[in-house]
Amino acid sequence: MTDSTINIRSIQHYMYCPRRFALLEVNSDWAENAFVVKANLLHENVHSGTHSFSDSRKAVRSDIAVYNDMPEYDIFGITDCVEFVKSNSGSEICGLDGKYKVCIVEYKPKAPKDTPFRETDAIQVFAQKICADYVWHCGSEAYIYYDDIRRRVKLPFDTEYEKYDKMLKGLLAEMRLLLSKNDIPPRRKGQKCSGCSLSDYCFPKEKKYSVREIILSQKGAEIP
Repeated sequence: MTDSTINIRSIQHYMYCPRRFALLEVNSDWAENAFVVKANLLHENVHSGTHSFSDSRKAVRSDIAVYNDMPEYDIFGITDCVEFVKSNSGSEICGLDGKYKVCIVEYKPKAPKDTPFRETDAIQVFAQKICADYVWHCGSEAYIYYDDIRRRVKLPFDTEYEKYDKMLKGLLAEMRLLLSKNDIPPRRKGQKCSGCSLSDYCFPKEKKYSVREIILSQKGAEIP
């Protein structure tokens, strides 16, 4: 890894809010709320190893590190789950006999109401695909499994590859530019902050101005 290597998980933070991304990456701030805890519990279950198994048709592995160090990407991350499905037209996988089709499965706690998937989720999984294709020399498929509806959704990377590739490269360039400034950008106009776990870091609540307390402190008196 280099100083410009980006963790895939940080892409969603940037897409949600560049200020949040900078607080995490520049200030190293972190806080959890109910949304974060719920997502963490789901991923801990997936990454526990209980989802890993092999049978005559496929091998399923969780918690696999992947990367792509090509200059236009230079990213890395941890996959929730990768399914290696036996296929004569697939790729050879180190540690497995035969050839396999590679399928990435990302787990999310809640499905969107009006669309099959969220673009922020899709770009995260596309970044994983870029890494998986690089590591295993394949053309992987990608899915999101939404826990609340108990269903996986296939992502359209086979038909919209160029769209997501252009989006990913653009985001990575923006993120690196922001990191190079080593500064916290202002809040983006129209940004929704109600669900953000870093809201107290982002806009700390200031104590109300009190003339009485100022006078007392100048006299050295204790403030009740």
